[in-house]
Amino acid sequence: MSFDRTDRLRAGDRVLVGEHLIAIDEGFAATLEPGDRVLGVAGTGDILRVPKSESDLVSKSVAAAAQAFIEMRECSDEAISKFYEVFAQLLDSPDVVGEIIAANALDVADAQTRGRSTTRLEFTDSMRRDMIDALRIWQKFRAEREVTTETVVHDGWTIDAVTSPLGVVGFIFEGRPNVFADATGVLRTGNTCVFRIGSDALRTATAIMTHAIEPALRLSGLPSGAIVLIDAKSHAAGWALFSDKRLALAVARGSGAAVSQLGAIARQAGIAVSLHGTGGAWLIAGEHCDASVFESAVEHSLDRKVCNTLNVVCIVRSRAADLLPSFQIAVVKAAAARGTNPVVHLVPDEIFETFSFDSGVDVHELAVDSLATEWEWENAPECSVLIVDDLGSAVSLCNEYSPQFVVSIISDDEGERDFVWRHVNAPFVGDGMTRWVDGQFALLRPELGLSNWQSGRMLGRGAILSGDSVHTVRYRVTQDDKDLRR
Repeated sequence: MSFDRTDRLRAGDRVLVGEHLIAIDEGFAATLEPGDRVLGVAGTGDILRVPKSESDLVSKSVAAAAQAFIEMRECSDEAISKFYEVFAQLLDSPDVVGEIIAANALDVADAQTRGRSTTRLEFTDSMRRDMIDALRIWQKFRAEREVTTETVVHDGWTIDAVTSPLGVVGFIFEGRPNVFADATGVLRTGNTCVFRIGSDALRTATAIMTHAIEPALRLSGLPSGAIVLIDAKSHAAGWALFSDKRLALAVARGSGAAVSQLGAIARQAGIAVSLHGTGGAWLIAGEHCDASVFESAVEHSLDRKVCNTLNVVCIVRSRAADLLPSFQIAVVKAAAARGTNPVVHLVPDEIFETFSFDSGVDVHELAVDSLATEWEWENAPECSVLIVDDLGSAVSLCNEYSPQFVVSIISDDEGERDFVWRHVNAPFVGDGMTRWVDGQFALLRPELGLSNWQSGRMLGRGAILSGDSVHTVRYRVTQDDKDLRR
């Protein structure tokens, strides 16, 4: 719910938000000014203030994207391809790159002074090359606008099912500059996009917009509002964006309560949502697990901390004695590659009384009901390990405590691999490292986001949302029989 008449809201007033009866305290009431909006979030019970300045800025941004969406209908597929070509060329220009690096250095320095992580914030050369690769993929990608996917022929009339653009996509993401290349993929299918980026990366994002995206839009002949960046640092701008009913889709990348809150705001506004709130992969070592394959899978799933990084390892009891040494070797090697020592959380079991981890491994005990914890490490690889009686126990624990996201089963036995595939509730299942889950790496299509199944299974598509999957279906009838009636 949204209250636009904030002059009528007073301290002590009680507001029913979903199932929550919220009392307006004096501190919140004192912040309200004429023209502000107050959002009540039914899913979380939050009461949020959206200042008039942020509300107006977001409304203007969405209006520009909505107008651009109409204009995109007259833009050719060649013009869209030209946008990606020019964008990629500009990211390869020393002058443009210099501007982005300078802005990024300020963002990084500012984040460091506030004790913020800069692992994903730094605009590295490898990140720049990955962005260019992504843009080249979209440049060469077969156009997906107005494609007839089905034709039903009747006596005297015909109906065609045609893919069509979806509309304005609202996109909120943390400080990762490379997301621009991923998300501009929505233009490939004729959509437009409004970005809101975290305050850590706003300078970098502004530089990319000013020196690469806006010139690419102009030189390709696409409307200027096709990609819009909201120039605001406050969370309120994100709340305003995801409550704007003109959005066709709301995409949030990040983790934790903030993403859940954004999803709740969009859902109650009637906007389709793609969220990725939590990550962390699970790996199961089966009865017929090859120790060397297991060791390699663990090591290569802990190279860096992202959503598909290994978080929990389950080892069947009958193989614990010979696989625990392999596990230790793997985590030590993964940590050594980063110049650190690994952190291991183990669920107490009698087997661990006879197996001693090396002194360089930082070991902690973990309760079973804490297996849902996603370890947010910076440099030292961190994961949990537990002993299970059998595959069924591992799958049950995974379905109960994991984010229902990525699962790997290491086994030479096809029956064991099929058992996990059939019984685990996750969209991504493999038999090696977990880090393969990525749109560009796996499907050669830069992703807008990844979804787990904690919040429900996806309808009609996989859990990788990419630019080419942002479309809807329209139906067009050709009537040859003028006397057709029901």
